[in-house]
Amino acid sequence: MRENSSDPATLIDGHGRRISYLRLSVTDRCDLRCRYCMAEDMTFLPKSAVLSIEEMAELAERFVARGIRRVRLTGGEPLVRRGIDTLAMRLGALIGHGLDELTLTTNAMRLAEQAPMLAAAGVRRINVSLDTLDGDAFRHITRVGDLSVALRGIDAARAAGLAVKINMVALAGLNEDQLLPMLDWCAARGCDLTLIETMPLGEVADDRSDHYIPLHHFIAPLRGERAIWPIDKRTGGPARYFAVEGSPVTLGLITPLSDNFCATCNRIRLTVEGRIYMCLGQDDHIDLRAALRESGPEAVDGLIDIALAGKPRAHDFHIERKSRPAVARHMSATGG
Repeated sequence: MRENSSDPATLIDGHGRRISYLRLSVTDRCDLRCRYCMAEDMTFLPKSAVLSIEEMAELAERFVARGIRRVRLTGGEPLVRRGIDTLAMRLGALIGHGLDELTLTTNAMRLAEQAPMLAAAGVRRINVSLDTLDGDAFRHITRVGDLSVALRGIDAARAAGLAVKINMVALAGLNEDQLLPMLDWCAARGCDLTLIETMPLGEVADDRSDHYIPLHHFIAPLRGERAIWPIDKRTGGPARYFAVEGSPVTLGLITPLSDNFCATCNRIRLTVEGRIYMCLGQDDHIDLRAALRESGPEAVDGLIDIALAGKPRAHDFHIERKSRPAVARHMSATGG
C-alpha cells in the first residue's frame, strides 16, 4: 500500500518511493584527484556560492523533520571542510530524535586526526574509498595520494570504535587483479567491502570506457575460488550484499550500469550549493539556497515537495567508447 503522501513528515516521490536517506555534500573540494572522478586541474566553487555550516545544519534538520532517517556526509572530501566538526556534532544530536544514523564517506587522508571527533559526534560507521592496496597503483589512481596515510586513517577509525566499510571502484587494467588481496585484507581487519562500477560523471582526462568493467566480470576470479550467495542485509544505500565462503567479510555490489537499482531508490542529494539533485544521473535540480536565505528553513518545504514530484524513475547512465559523460558535473559537485 502506498504511504500517505499528505503527511508532511513523509517524503514520497512521484513513483511512490519512500525517501528516507539524505546525502549531504559539505564541499566540492578534495585533497585527491582520482582519475575516474576528477580532472587533474579542477575549478572549485567560490566561497560565496556554498552554504555555510549553519545553513547546512538548518536544511538537514528540516529534512529530518520531514522524514529523513539517515544522513551521509559526503563531498568532495568532507573532512577538508572547515567546520565539519561543528556540523557533525549538531547532526549527531538528532540521533534518536528523528534521525537513526549519521554516516560519512571519506578518502581517509585526514581520518587519523578526525576519527575521534566523528565517534564523539555519534557516527558509528563510515565508508572509506580505497581502490587498491598497492602503493604505486594508489598514487597512479589518485594522482597525489599516499597509501600509508589512508591506512593509518583506517586504523585510527577502527581504534576510535568506528565500523569501516571499504568502497572499491572496479577499474579494468588498474585494479582488476586486486579483489582477492583486498578481500583478505578486509577480513583481517574486520572491514566489509563494497565494489562499485565506475560512473560517467564529469569530464576526465581518461576515457572511462577503457577502465569500465561490469562487476560480474570483476568478481569472476572470486567466484572461481569461493562460493558467494546473497544475504538479506540493508544499510539504506544501493548495494546488494553477499556472503563469501570462508570469509567474515560482507561483500556489497553497486551496479548502476550493468544492473540498474533505481526501482528501490530511497535517496535524495543536497549539494554544497544548496541544490537538490533528484537523481545522480540527471541534471534536474531545485535550488533551496535563495529560499533558505530569504525566508528561513521552513520556506524550503514546498520546494522539497516539487523536487520529490520530479524525481525520475531511473538514471541515464551508459558508457560507450569516447562517449560524453551522462552529466557534465563531477561526482564531487553532487556528493557520492
